[in-house]
Amino acid sequence: MPKLKTKKAAAKRFHVTGSGKVMRRRACKNHLLEHKSSKRKRSLSKMAPVHKNDLKEVLLMLPYAKC
Repeated sequence: MPKLKTKKAAAKRFHVTGSGKVMRRRACKNHLLEHKSSKRKRSLSKMAPVHKNDLKEVLLMLPYAKC
C-alpha cells in the first residue's frame, strides 16, 4: 500500500490539538481592519474548532492527523 499524501494547503490551515479537536483560523482578520473594534479583532485572532459538518472533509485531506 503506498503512502497517502497530505494536502499541504490544508496542513497549513488546520491543526489538531492534543485532545483531538481540529482547529482553524477565523475569517475577517486580513484587511479592512480600521473600522473593526479592538475587541472584535482580538476575538477574531483566536482559533476556532472546525464544524462537525466539515470535519470529515478536513480529515480526508490530513490522513495522518491523530484524531
